Amino acid sequence: MLFLLSPAKSLDYDTPVPEGLAHTTPQFVPQSTALIEVLREQSPQQIASLMELSDTLAALNVARYQAWRPRFTAHNSRQAVLAFNGDVYEGLQARSLSADDLDWAQSHVAILSGLYGVLRPLDRMQPYRLEMGTRLATEAGSNLYQFWGRQIAEHLNTRLRADTTPVVINLASQEYFKAVDRKALKARVIECVFEDWKGGNYKIISFFAKRARGLMARYAITHRLATPHQLEGFDLDGYAFAPASSTPERLVFRRKAPPAL
Repeated sequence: MLFLLSPAKSLDYDTPVPEGLAHTTPQFVPQSTALIEVLREQSPQQIASLMELSDTLAALNVARYQAWRPRFTAHNSRQAVLAFNGDVYEGLQARSLSADDLDWAQSHVAILSGLYGVLRPLDRMQPYRLEMGTRLATEAGSNLYQFWGRQIAEHLNTRLRADTTPVVINLASQEYFKAVDRKALKARVIECVFEDWKGGNYKIISFFAKRARGLMARYAITHRLATPHQLEGFDLDGYAFAPASSTPERLVFRRKAPPAL
């Protein structure tokens, strides 16, 4: 099984990286380089408009594009699973995972990315901002979905080649999963949905759902999940499998209230 995650807008390049932590190089560096070249042609004002950013954030990211290099070092990059710092990654809590856990995750977790295509947890990553839904025109088309085309799905197929019954567990947002060409993907896809009780019924609450996706990835890593059925045992932060509301392709997990802080 392969677990898909979205990236995060919030990044952490300040907290020290654990000494001796393994690292790898992203697998789509030529494609990332091509995108960086397109981004470098944009002015701060154009980046602000394209990505709906403040002038300050636009200037920061223009500087990031200029500083980006196709060679990844300890000085200009860090492991993706430590660099991302949003709600999903608060649930994942990668810093508390063991070296063995991260080694397992390296083979079973894939982080989708507008700039990098797909990142393994230990792939080094330079800071950037480029959401998958950005309408950045390239020679391949008018947006990033056209730029990546079948490449992401074909990469996932390669990662899943050793599985007799390949399965993708989608913990990514719709914006990012849309970058996976379903016609090219040779795997069963299972979506995990997380609902909280509010206003008299269960509903998806974005903040909680994002964190829960990270929690599910953590659960999969620490329990070394190997079959879809094992997902049903997920019970972190008060969630429980809701069989009556689930289908084989859409697993629903619910909770009455979040844990007290």
